[in-house]
Amino acid sequence: MALSGLEIYKLLPKTNCRECGFSTCLAFAMQLAKKAVALDKCPFLTEESKKILEELNLPAIKLITIGKNDQRVQIGNENVLFRHEERFYNPPGIGIIINDDLAQTEVLNIIRKIKDLEFERIGQRLKIELLAIRNRSSEENFLKTIDLVVHNTSFALVLMCEEPRRVKKVLELYKDLRPLIYRITPDNFLQFSQLLKGDNVPVVVWSEDLEGISYLTQQLNRNQINELVLEVSNKSPAFALWQLTQIRRLSLKKKERSLGYPVLVLIENQDKDLSLLFTVSYIAKYAGIILLDTFSPEDIFGILTLRQNIYTDPQKPLQIEPKLYSIGSVNTYSPVLVTTNFSLTYYTVLGEVEASRVPSYILSVNTEGMSVLTAWAAEKFTPESIIEAIEKSELKKFVNHNRIIIPGYVAMMSGDLQEKSGWQVIVGPREAAGIPRFLRDL
Repeated sequence: MALSGLEIYKLLPKTNCRECGFSTCLAFAMQLAKKAVALDKCPFLTEESKKILEELNLPAIKLITIGKNDQRVQIGNENVLFRHEERFYNPPGIGIIINDDLAQTEVLNIIRKIKDLEFERIGQRLKIELLAIRNRSSEENFLKTIDLVVHNTSFALVLMCEEPRRVKKVLELYKDLRPLIYRITPDNFLQFSQLLKGDNVPVVVWSEDLEGISYLTQQLNRNQINELVLEVSNKSPAFALWQLTQIRRLSLKKKERSLGYPVLVLIENQDKDLSLLFTVSYIAKYAGIILLDTFSPEDIFGILTLRQNIYTDPQKPLQIEPKLYSIGSVNTYSPVLVTTNFSLTYYTVLGEVEASRVPSYILSVNTEGMSVLTAWAAEKFTPESIIEAIEKSELKKFVNHNRIIIPGYVAMMSGDLQEKSGWQVIVGPREAAGIPRFLRDL
């Protein structure tokens, strides 16, 4: 669990030497607690104190990496129970299960559909990250399906096979892809312990209860197998949520290292609506990986959008660079719409401008990531800030008219803005949905 500033201060030299760049050791400790500065900035920290701080300041949930390069999925590295306490760092990986008893054409069709699910929202690309190949038939079919997936996608892999000998063959071929091995249980623990020792690949650990999981992780750690993902029971959603919560609480509050790993939940044999309900519940309550045996585009869109919302920093609104953006084949007569640099606001306006098919400029004003009305109420979206944005973007070089369009919700500033800026101010629609018709009429 992360230390408070005062707890860190007790381990510092308390010399107030300012070598770290801060006026006092207490100020440095407060920045360390916020993870805004590195520990090595203090030149007089004793080795003993440094070791204590490094150990105590480790994330309660270990960081686990699945896959490699740009397609890798990182989960864990969490420190808090509630997002407002700090933030949640690594969003859960969403994966789709492909059974190896399917025909090759069916597998390729599923892969194509999954690839098509990628989309952009407020400047971020959202997509499924994992493909899980489940061994339901022969070893030959298992290897063929994995080979088909590897050569037609770049997703991180989950290998769902509890037969150690088959897993060994797959690792001989694909260990460098760093797949997640599913799974170690009390029944195959000894075989997998020998098989995976020294391989440094992530592996799922399952038992009926938390005591059993804790025992297995301790035994695996003794065999130098430390890249672990825990799996909670899916016998009922309520029980799974209870286990997810207990694992997080025990890791953070009781510092139970044997449970300090990200958690996988398997959702299968459920109807479409229940699968969606369970998935969003597990995203909200600490799942590190969620594997689904079915999917639909509309459900995946909702799942990924919810995940994005939960795993943004609540203290830092998503924002874009405040500048002048050209949309379409603009010219010197193109209209200029003024908005804030809050990502959701900008991309909503962008979508409607594109839908209008009227080439336009969007002038994004620096409002520190606030939406239109919030920024106006906080005095961040004012005539002065808009004038500053006009001058900084050198708008006059791009258009030969002197008209700007402001959102209808801030129509009350139009007179003042026009008088101070010298630009003709046109009041646009209140809602972004009205932009296409407004631009076409304009």
